[in-house]
Amino acid sequence: MSAPRLEVDLDAIESNTRSLVDRLARTDIRVTGVTKAALGSPGVAGAMLRGGASGLGDSRVENLARLEAAGVPAQRTLIRSPMLSQVDAVVRYASTSLNTEKSVLEALSRAATRLGTTHAVVLMVELGDLREGVLPADLVPLALDVRGLAGLRLAGIGTNLACQSGIVPDRSNMDALSVLATEVEHAVGAPLTVVSGGNSANLGWALGASDTGRVDELRLGEAILLGLDPLSRLPVVGLRTDAFSLVAELIEVRSKPATSWGDVAQTAFGAAPARRVGGLVRQGILAVGRQDVDPDGLVPPDGVTVLGTSSDHLVVDLGDHGSAVGDEIGFGVGYGALLRAMTSPFVTVVERERAPVPVSTLDAVPMSAGRATLAP
Repeated sequence: MSAPRLEVDLDAIESNTRSLVDRLARTDIRVTGVTKAALGSPGVAGAMLRGGASGLGDSRVENLARLEAAGVPAQRTLIRSPMLSQVDAVVRYASTSLNTEKSVLEALSRAATRLGTTHAVVLMVELGDLREGVLPADLVPLALDVRGLAGLRLAGIGTNLACQSGIVPDRSNMDALSVLATEVEHAVGAPLTVVSGGNSANLGWALGASDTGRVDELRLGEAILLGLDPLSRLPVVGLRTDAFSLVAELIEVRSKPATSWGDVAQTAFGAAPARRVGGLVRQGILAVGRQDVDPDGLVPPDGVTVLGTSSDHLVVDLGDHGSAVGDEIGFGVGYGALLRAMTSPFVTVVERERAPVPVSTLDAVPMSAGRATLAP
């Protein structure tokens, strides 16, 4: 099998989705599964839907088009503010989009009218993270503008935290969102069907709150895909963290001095090189680099240490591992590593799921059997 490759365990993604859907259902919060880190993979989307996600979200219209072309049956939300240059595609491939700009809303209205359809919009409000969102004082006027635009339906409001400035979702900002939802409803004279509280960073608040107010949706990607809390990058209790593995092939293995020699300048990517000291190391070079993955997000197996990386080479200390040229090493991935690996044309993506068991043999097959057949 070719390398480098990203191996994807669809069962782990389904399991994580199911766990979060069930736990959040106790607070009447539904889950939109976010596929952007998986490049809009229909396999990953299908696993999220089997796990109970109520819909799918992605930041790229191209990924939403990929899901439609694959026949994935789900409501699709564009979770990045639409570009004016893409409004026709947004209306065509997304049932809903997150919005902040009146000019874009007017363009979406014209596009929906041309295409003879109705497009749902969620207005994003700024609650401190300083990424997308109108200021709270501007939310009601924008909502009233939407009510006057043909082809658009005001579905709800939402916010995003912990991305740009690391602002933690908590009772204070989530209560503020609930208050704003009620104000918008009173102003427009119609109920909102979406109050979107945010992303995977909201889980600590949502799972620990005695009252989640008006929030009825979270847009979850990292927690489902990697089982991690973005606020701490620690595992979320009850979730699997092994859904993705980056596998690379060794192209050189030999003992080398731990310390480089000669005059020192910048590395290929402009950083000051770290000076290693010591005797000899058993150094391995893997055929994968920054063009394929973010090396800072790689988690090596026990006993292996990442020493450095260039465009096409990942240099490691193999320690006592008896690996040879041609052998493969698998790494866990963080969010940045996953995102880049999925978008590299040089990384093969292999999605796997448990082989279905024929009904006639269910009683004879142990629960642990049959984990790794290729998904169709």
